[in-house]
Amino acid sequence: MVNKDKITFKHIAIDGIPKSGKTKLANLLAQKMGGRVVFDRIENPYLKDFYDEKEGAAFLAQLVFLVNRYHQQQRLMQRDLFEERIICDYLLEKDKIYAYQTLTDDELVIYERIYSILSERVSKPDLAIYLQISLQSLLKRIAKEGSALEKNISEKYLQDILEAFDYFFFNYEATPLLVIKVDDLDFSREEDIMDIADKIKEMKKSPLYYVPLSRTNKESKEDK
Repeated sequence: MVNKDKITFKHIAIDGIPKSGKTKLANLLAQKMGGRVVFDRIENPYLKDFYDEKEGAAFLAQLVFLVNRYHQQQRLMQRDLFEERIICDYLLEKDKIYAYQTLTDDELVIYERIYSILSERVSKPDLAIYLQISLQSLLKRIAKEGSALEKNISEKYLQDILEAFDYFFFNYEATPLLVIKVDDLDFSREEDIMDIADKIKEMKKSPLYYVPLSRTNKESKEDK
């Protein structure tokens, strides 16, 4: 078990593209470090219409996501975050990543006005964690465990989203940032999760990039 007293971060946000493992990691870290997990609200009545490429559906879906996330973050602010650790499986700013990939220029003008008002009313996390994944690994995970809607998403769109996430976090400076390369991360391995908890404990202001060893490399290292 991790020494909870040595982890000073009380509000941690984990983000990444769907199937990167952010919800799994949030649950596991909460078990190791203590804390309450807050999940992104993924219910959206316009999501199917968006995937079916119906006119106007992208804008409506994006607004629903934004407003739902805003209300959830507002409720977090009303709590005393120093009473318990909060581990959130999304960052509010990621809403803009999707908006810039799906909305028209005219829709973005309206979206930006709404986003700028709402984002000023929520607090930043103490630590952001970005789960970085390659397109090849992402496609394998979607094929294995993705929903019917996810399996219909084009490879081009996934590549664009991945690049947008990388660009966003490459330029992220709002809070301390831990980037984890998750292609070879094994959520069932106690060692991998403890390594991440140790990295969180070591975090300072500068960004930190962590690449877990693959199972093959771990077995080779253990044999030596």
